Amino acid sequence: MSAVGSQFQKAELTKVSIAVSGTLGGFRKFCAGETDITGASRPITTNEAEVCQHAGIEYVEVPIGYDGLSVLVNPKNDWARDITVPELKKIWEPAAQGQVMRWSQVRAGWPDRELHLYGAGVDSGTYDYFTDAVVGQQHSSRNDFTSSEDDEVLVKGVEGDELALGFFGYMYYAKNKDKLRALAVDDGNPSNGDGPILPSPESVQNGTYQPLSRPLFVYAAERSLARTQVAAFLNFYLERGWKLVGQVGYIPLPASAYALGMARLSARTTGSLFGGQGSQIGVSVADLLQREARGAK
Repeated sequence: MSAVGSQFQKAELTKVSIAVSGTLGGFRKFCAGETDITGASRPITTNEAEVCQHAGIEYVEVPIGYDGLSVLVNPKNDWARDITVPELKKIWEPAAQGQVMRWSQVRAGWPDRELHLYGAGVDSGTYDYFTDAVVGQQHSSRNDFTSSEDDEVLVKGVEGDELALGFFGYMYYAKNKDKLRALAVDDGNPSNGDGPILPSPESVQNGTYQPLSRPLFVYAAERSLARTQVAAFLNFYLERGWKLVGQVGYIPLPASAYALGMARLSARTTGSLFGGQGSQIGVSVADLLQREARGAK
């Protein structure tokens, strides 16, 4: 959003004010009518959609990219190369708090050394998606871990701790591959690929990096789109800003998905492709957009 805002200001000579928060905090401000547009790293939830509805906020949801939540360790970690989803659940589920505290408790053969955990802040969409995908319930996990809404803090934490294991967005791993090492993730589903899969633009786009691939969104208040500047910003985002998705480290959608997103914006199609139900693991945004487009014909 910051990159697009900067380019838009240069091209259109129109000031854009951008604030920073987690997805949860962003939706709170958006559904209170305090912002025109909010970014989100997960779809809007039922509760958030109801708050928006009660406040009279109709919204247009536009997917703008993919992310692959990455599971990271320190480069000095010479024992862990991959991890399974059940092992991640064993580490992160609420029952693990104060109990699963050593690497040897996760997998036989790993050293009997302390396990230090780092993860996204609990107000972030990253945390919501990760807990849904790994634990099986959104916003449910142990809480004895180092958390932050600032991914750079998490990068520094894992970088400086040989016993660390953390999770955060692919962009921050891609920018720090010399300081971090990603674990390949095995979801146990042969249809998603053979064995453990590393996060990469290719594995996220083709759907083999599961269940930690997720879409990213912008939401615009319909009434705000009546203002020329707001509509121009969203049009700019979909026409040209998508190139910045890859440049900043996230993963672009297929070109056809941006065209369908533009059609959604032009038609002022309100509501969520996900039915206001929040994250849905393993669902293709491109497929949802195409299904919606076919239904409109």
